Amino acid sequence: MTDTLPRELAGFLARAELFMARVEASLPHGVEPPDWEASIAFRYRRRRSGQGVITPVHHVGAMSLDDLKEIDDQKEKIQRNTAQFVRGATANNVLLTGARGTGKSSLIRACLHTYAAQGLRLIEVDKADLVDLTDIVELVAQRPEKFIVFCDDLSFDEGEAGYKALKSVLDGSVAAATPNVLIYATSNRRHLLPEYMSENLTYKHTDDGEVHPGEGVEEKISLSERFGLWVSFYPFSQDEYLAIVAQWLAALGVSQARIATARADALLWALERGSRSGRVAYQFAKDFAGREQA
Repeated sequence: MTDTLPRELAGFLARAELFMARVEASLPHGVEPPDWEASIAFRYRRRRSGQGVITPVHHVGAMSLDDLKEIDDQKEKIQRNTAQFVRGATANNVLLTGARGTGKSSLIRACLHTYAAQGLRLIEVDKADLVDLTDIVELVAQRPEKFIVFCDDLSFDEGEAGYKALKSVLDGSVAAATPNVLIYATSNRRHLLPEYMSENLTYKHTDDGEVHPGEGVEEKISLSERFGLWVSFYPFSQDEYLAIVAQWLAALGVSQARIATARADALLWALERGSRSGRVAYQFAKDFAGREQA
């Protein structure tokens, strides 16, 4: 009897340790640091185990600020803010909103290439992983580099967890203590959340003529207002679209004579796509240049 009890106790303890190991493995863990020398751009992902991992992007698409045409005002604002950030001056979190394909993401990538030699780095985070934003900020807080946490095509549905995490960081409680981190986000929605016609009914008019939105609308506006710098992008005119086409064709090695003859094809391409965006211009240029090389 006395020999049986220690064996049963030992077996119980072994099973308990195995159970605790499995539970611990299933719990979220801190973010593992990558090899910061491996790249200028990184991507954050959360594995099924809950472990957050930052991996280097080994093939960062080349992009120059000079490659981006017809968005000079937007370019000046983003470049100025990024330059301030890199040299250690005060700078703002940035929200880039507006028409699709107008160069929002490309502008951020171009700034990364421009200032990478001065220590600028980028970490791309999907909106589903924004719940780990504070962990990412804490991980890089003591690094000598300057980090842009980049959220592309950002928008939220009601009640998404990442919304509150982003809002708390933008509030300044974390960002103020980490001057080497800024958040740059792009979105087709100015207020990042869906807006409905019925919300117009919540607006109130005071006796002195002022208009005040309801609480639901205020909540949606409050997130976008936490970005210190708003930069808006607009659809391109026909002439602007053709100028961008010409720039990309020249960059791809097409002669000026052939660029002049590509005008009609470029307009037809845009008509078929239903858009005169910078992205459509680049796609046409690749197709046209590829046919020229055949």
